[in-house]
Amino acid sequence: MAARVLDLTLHLLDRQVVDQDGGLVCNVDDVDFLVPDDGSPPYVVELLTGPAALGPRLGGLLGRWWVSAYQLLGQRHDREPDRIPYQLVTDVGSAVTVARTRAELGIHPGEDRAREYLVDRLPGAGHESG
Repeated sequence: MAARVLDLTLHLLDRQVVDQDGGLVCNVDDVDFLVPDDGSPPYVVELLTGPAALGPRLGGLLGRWWVSAYQLLGQRHDREPDRIPYQLVTDVGSAVTVARTRAELGIHPGEDRAREYLVDRLPGAGHESG
């Protein structure tokens, strides 16, 4: 994607991320950016997602609780957010489009497992009765 000036709050934060097939991936909860030493403008290097990214943005007791709950209940027991390299971003519009599928990105595996083993098995979860 060509260099473009973005307002992080307006163009990236809380936007839905969709994969190359239009499937829902996640929301952008925060960004990681680099400030070059040569005085050139900062640039985004990664999109951060998940409770470990959102908690610090919320701040205070709620933010700490959010990250702690993620550590206790999540598959990973660290405070690291899931990351999407910005070079995979192909479009920033009403959603952020990436050049990989959700499975290829490998983010939120616990959510995928919960959906597969719990949510998808519930009556009315979108499966046709036969």
